[in-house]
Amino acid sequence: MAFFVENGITPQVMHEQKFGPVLFREECIFKREIAFGDSVVINFSLTKVSADMGRWSMVHELWKNNDTLAAVINVDGAWIDTVKRKITLPPEAFSRLFNTAPRAATFEVVTK
Repeated sequence: MAFFVENGITPQVMHEQKFGPVLFREECIFKREIAFGDSVVINFSLTKVSADMGRWSMVHELWKNNDTLAAVINVDGAWIDTVKRKITLPPEAFSRLFNTAPRAATFEVVTK
């Protein structure tokens, strides 16, 4: 969410435009313990996206103290119309921003 908020797609904007993310799968792989006082940085990148930007997969890496991979979180999701409660495509401005998101080395565009 930090990437989107930093680029103007805040929860308020999503609420106003009546869309938001919906998660289908979230998997966390714990690698190392994070202790109280450790600094934590979270990096994210897209691993897959549908050609219309409607569905996506991403990975979050949690690094502690700038040098130790502590956890990897894999997420599969889509966008939902929060009024109709149906899967939808994001607004055009959001699709353009999503298209600039960091990409994993294994990134792929999935076609139907």
